[in-house]
Amino acid sequence: MFLHILAHHAKNRVIKFKFQRSGETVSRYFNLVLKSVLRLQENLLKVPDPVPENCTDDRWKWFKGCLGALDGTYITVNVPEADKPRYRSRKGEIATNVLGVCSRDMKFVYVLPGWEGSASDARILRDAINRRNGLKVPTGCYYLVDAGYTNGDGFLAPYRGTRYHLSEWRHGYVPATPQEVFNNRHAQARNVIERTFGLLKMRWEILRSPSFYPVKTHNRIITACCLLHNLIRREMDTDPLEIELGSMSIDEEVDEELHDSIDTIDTSEAWSAWRDALANEMYNDWVAH
Repeated sequence: MFLHILAHHAKNRVIKFKFQRSGETVSRYFNLVLKSVLRLQENLLKVPDPVPENCTDDRWKWFKGCLGALDGTYITVNVPEADKPRYRSRKGEIATNVLGVCSRDMKFVYVLPGWEGSASDARILRDAINRRNGLKVPTGCYYLVDAGYTNGDGFLAPYRGTRYHLSEWRHGYVPATPQEVFNNRHAQARNVIERTFGLLKMRWEILRSPSFYPVKTHNRIITACCLLHNLIRREMDTDPLEIELGSMSIDEEVDEELHDSIDTIDTSEAWSAWRDALANEMYNDWVAH
């Protein structure tokens, strides 16, 4: 019953007739299973592995030490009339802005639902890394982020004011500067989070339209959907929905002990200089080939 509600966004009365149970039974067991799934976070959230030095995947080999990618996505919710201004996103939807962090193999590492749609991605990330049990970025590692975030230690952003999105590279446009080569390769790798969000919403219809549940419950449902997404990808050799999203590459795991974590998102000259050096290295390799 729980999976049917998530996958088909079915109302209580529909489940009641389909499974021949009372409405009270459906509601009670839905909430019991929801709580049980949420207790599995430690087992189902992915522990990310940094891109190794000997990586040969063309999409990731330039980003040694990268753990994956992160971004925000809007999921529409039902809220009281008085709260709608706070939940109105820049797209005009009444939604929660969900921070999602994924590994290279499209499994969720961290999820933070609950922020209002009007909140910026950067503000939500700052909250995530400052929480007691929030997002941990080991020193020396980093995530790929888009231009809406600060380019700082632990979070590698593209160059602003330079062609970036994959759609902008169609029709045979050729990069002309180190910054454009960097942005192109950054976009190809960071696209893993967009595909992960796409697969998540394709699988769970309850995430594609406002649910019948209070926003607090809906936020828990979002987390549960992410955990079940990880379970499916862990247990199934082939994910049938992935065909619609294109091919995916999975790197081998690296067992590495990492202790110190980054707890700020401030830019630094050293981090910017490292990005410039990486961009020049990419550009020189691209010119040579």
